[in-house]
Amino acid sequence: MKAKRGFTPDIAIVCAVCLLPALWLLWRFFNNDLGVNPVETVVRQLGVWGLRLLVLGLALTPLARIFRQGRFIRWRRPIGLFAFGYVSLHLLSYVVIDQYFDWGQIWADILKRPYITFGMIAFALLIPLAATSFNAAIKRLGGVVWRNLHRLIYVIVPLGALHYFLLVKADKTLPLVYAAIIGLLLGWRVWEWIRRRA
Repeated sequence: MKAKRGFTPDIAIVCAVCLLPALWLLWRFFNNDLGVNPVETVVRQLGVWGLRLLVLGLALTPLARIFRQGRFIRWRRPIGLFAFGYVSLHLLSYVVIDQYFDWGQIWADILKRPYITFGMIAFALLIPLAATSFNAAIKRLGGVVWRNLHRLIYVIVPLGALHYFLLVKADKTLPLVYAAIIGLLLGWRVWEWIRRRA
């Protein structure tokens, strides 16, 4: 499936849809509708939407193959970049409005709290993917190196799900649902790899 390049109308729609969660959070902020703990709501919602978009990006390849829709492949880059944006805002809101730039406490949290440790590792691995999500980077790195680098997503997304699972203290149903979906998506890739080898 060969995808068209450029900022096509469907890409514009994808970008607009990806912006909606941020706009919804802003609307809730201006209407004092963020609950009893607004900081926690903002930090968590930004992180959850980052994870959702990462999972969606992971789902696009099997969906494109199953439904024979090459356009889905074109959507991976903008969705991935928006996922990085939400995850970055998630981290920034934790640093700024939750910890008030208390770097000592932040470092202590990274070392003491496993969910923050795994979240930070996932974010660190996500940076080179976002930095090389442009045509110039693909040309500079070469297709093989670029593809191998972007296989880090198969580590990043499970780490994000683990971060969410460890973060949630009470009802872990939603993190387990995400984990199951990620497991299916990664399992599909393993099955495809085995099928091609055979």
